[in-house]
Amino acid sequence: MKKITIITTFAALLITGSCKKDSEFLNVPPKQIVTADVAFSDPNLVLSILGDLYNRVVDFSGLDNGWASFADFSESFPSENGSSYFVQRTGWGYGEWGTWDYTYVRDLNLFIDRATAATKLTADQKNQFIAEGRFLRAQYYFELVKRMGGVPLITKPLDYDFSGNVIPLQVARAKESEVYDFIISEAEAIKGLLPAKVEEKSRATPGAILAMEARAALYAASIAKYGATTPQVSLPGGEVGIPASMATGYYTKALAAAKAIISGSAGNYSLYKQLPDLSDNFANIFLDKTSTESIWVEDFKANGGKTHGFTTNDQPYSISDEGLDAGRLDPSLNLVEAYEKLDNTYAPIATKDGSGNPIYYNDQLDAFAGRDARLAGTVLLPNGLFKGKRTDIWAGYQLADGSILTSGDAVQLKPLPGTSTPVQVVGKDGPVNGLEFRTQTGFYVRKYLDPTIGSGRRGRGSDVNFIRYRYAEVLLNGAEAAAELGDYTTASTYINQVRARAGLNTPLVLTAANYFDRIVHERRVELAFEGHTLFDMKRWRLATVVWDGNQMTVTDLLSNIGQATKRNTQPFGLWPYKYYNPGNANNGKWLFKEVKPSSVTGANRFQLGNYYSQIGDNVLSANPKIVKQPNQ
Repeated sequence: MKKITIITTFAALLITGSCKKDSEFLNVPPKQIVTADVAFSDPNLVLSILGDLYNRVVDFSGLDNGWASFADFSESFPSENGSSYFVQRTGWGYGEWGTWDYTYVRDLNLFIDRATAATKLTADQKNQFIAEGRFLRAQYYFELVKRMGGVPLITKPLDYDFSGNVIPLQVARAKESEVYDFIISEAEAIKGLLPAKVEEKSRATPGAILAMEARAALYAASIAKYGATTPQVSLPGGEVGIPASMATGYYTKALAAAKAIISGSAGNYSLYKQLPDLSDNFANIFLDKTSTESIWVEDFKANGGKTHGFTTNDQPYSISDEGLDAGRLDPSLNLVEAYEKLDNTYAPIATKDGSGNPIYYNDQLDAFAGRDARLAGTVLLPNGLFKGKRTDIWAGYQLADGSILTSGDAVQLKPLPGTSTPVQVVGKDGPVNGLEFRTQTGFYVRKYLDPTIGSGRRGRGSDVNFIRYRYAEVLLNGAEAAAELGDYTTASTYINQVRARAGLNTPLVLTAANYFDRIVHERRVELAFEGHTLFDMKRWRLATVVWDGNQMTVTDLLSNIGQATKRNTQPFGLWPYKYYNPGNANNGKWLFKEVKPSSVTGANRFQLGNYYSQIGDNVLSANPKIVKQPNQ
């Protein structure tokens, strides 16, 4: 579709004459203000208003609001000076993820009311605009509830009469369940008002509406079920916490919404299967703007003035466009080892044999062979290919006596033992402890990385889309809901479709004993760096378990892979070394070592109070009807 753009002035449309009598001077309307009657008489003007509302959609993670939200929760390391606090949080701030933008809610309510009252729009135009406004309103209430719990449900513009009485404007918090019910009911009410257009990616469609409904209902269901493990995180009035008795109903609604998309009733969405190399294919999901897997995206356009700096910030240093910015987001070994082997088993990346001796590889990539294709589609591995060039990732030379020959930067040359000519002794892309813009973990991110020439320049940026909803997540949502309802056959069918696309062709059989670990694992590896990690851990009430503030050993890292409750408090790296021992059969080969980057001195600790963000004191003082959070 054509990208929605914001019209910033309508003066030319409004000026009908410039000469007025002196007596009429004060009656001249402002030239840069369009009245509601005028604005909602022309579908193009309505679209411009709607474009602004779309551009104000709130995301937890995104490509245009920096890379930092992806560099949290021990899934990666932030290779930027001043950002290492991400990997040693002794507690996230209680209000860190909060949002409370009722100006946006009011603007959405005004839009819906004015579109409803418009008399010069066709019925189809009104239905389209009203449905889009209601979708955006429901989507923002979803962002509110998953961060704040129950919030005031305001669905009409509130107007102050200047009488001094503000009580009519003070609305109490709804129950957490009531906000989820509102989102689900809105989705049901508007899903039939819009045409099913798979090619439409950046505006509301039946697919986007149902995807929102499925995710929201799944969140509500899991909070109802797993919230029982954290009774301290609730309020007696239901503003925080959902009764366990409501879980089945929400899981049923989540499954129904997912099935509506899977059946094709909202359009022919499908898993992306366009490239023969399965890793390249997975990476290309996020580059191909026409992908039938994408359901709703934040769109960017290089020639339309809207780009982002994700590639500028996160491209490999040696392949960067300008050599100024790079490498800030370094996936952790914790995440890398979660990608299982093709026989459906979990195993660490092999660094030692059964006797404890190093394993030597001819090519760095050999260490990662035979694994889930999503690994190399999500993570740029040592010697991985980007823009036709190979990453230069190695931490130095391993000498025969066990010592390491390295330097603080690839340009700092040193002679090898027995030689006199200085040579490069560390990779141009690192790893070097504390050297920003070079990998600290031995990995770079690949997902969203734009191979287009110039996309890594500060002045140009990238126009790769940020996908908010996609078909693979719908399948996983459906699988989780079905499994929680005891329908393991349907759950297995859905999850195996996602896995087969990644080369895992031996079907999983989900059972009551294994489904939860498998669902948690599958979402982690499929949806990494897409903004799901925090909210999945919160809704399952696993956040206080996996981020418990305890430090990790290498043994902790390498054990219990695939277990939902596995501790994940510190990001590790896997550093390659080139073996130097002339005359030895392994001379020139590669070995790997598990490393905890030097900046990782603390351990991430998620507190019970982090499950719901604090409500600001300004909100509490303005409205005494607002009940404080459990952590306030």
